[in-house]
Amino acid sequence: MTAFKTIGLIGRLGSAKVVETLKRLIRFLHEGGYHVILEDRTATVLLEHGQQEASRSLLGEICDLVIVVGGDGSLLGAARAFCRSGTPVLGVNRGRLGFLTDISPDDLEEKVGQVLGGDYAIEERFLLDAEVYRNDTPVGGADALNDVVVHPGKAVRMIEFELFIDDQFVYSQRSDGLIIATPTGSTAYALSGGGPIVHPRIDAITLVPMFPHTLSSRPIVIDAASEIRIHIGETNEAYPHVSCDGQTRVVSKPDDVLYVRRKPQRLKLVHPPGHNFYEVCRSKLGWGSRLGS
Repeated sequence: MTAFKTIGLIGRLGSAKVVETLKRLIRFLHEGGYHVILEDRTATVLLEHGQQEASRSLLGEICDLVIVVGGDGSLLGAARAFCRSGTPVLGVNRGRLGFLTDISPDDLEEKVGQVLGGDYAIEERFLLDAEVYRNDTPVGGADALNDVVVHPGKAVRMIEFELFIDDQFVYSQRSDGLIIATPTGSTAYALSGGGPIVHPRIDAITLVPMFPHTLSSRPIVIDAASEIRIHIGETNEAYPHVSCDGQTRVVSKPDDVLYVRRKPQRLKLVHPPGHNFYEVCRSKLGWGSRLGS
């Protein structure tokens, strides 16, 4: 197991609970003799913190471990930054659901202490790379840990597109859009759209149509090594948006082409001992619960 000595801290902004947890973490890490570095944006909410500061990109280069305090959205943003450097990421849940940030604030010192003591597991999660081309020229793109979503944006109307997988034509569709999800994203937006839950260790991508204009259109699960190509219909009146993890977006035009591929780099997600994917599903999704319990 890797020995963690330099620890980077990132916290969701605008939350008093996150600030409280960050202060606890800093105190705990200092007592253990660890070198703490705060992300510069996070440092703005901690007055007179007295810690070294660094940009998010620099954290990935100089830290052995980055701890993210917030919700899954906070960890999604960190994942896109730290997959390139290969820096392990540990999540402390200060959000709502917490599929990725699996340490409870009540267990903060105990669970973080176990990880720092070498009792942990690292799970690798792949990301998607999305790029929009216009007249064979790239006009925008982004990474996604959860999903790449093609949707009509603010316009309430259907969009038309053609789907190709590994250069093989799949279908032409009129719908509200398409969700292209990783296994990590299978418990997020894709789940709400009727997609299957995919175990994180499976290298697969799920394509979930959003309110398709046909009863026979269903989610498809494909090899994660596949190249996905979406040709935006020339007759669309709307300018479809391509959203990555709901945090970054590219506005496409009719006749644009979207390519989605698996990124070569992977996120190293750290879990404390006892982590169990099915237990997470039971607790977060209410599996096995009884009415009134």
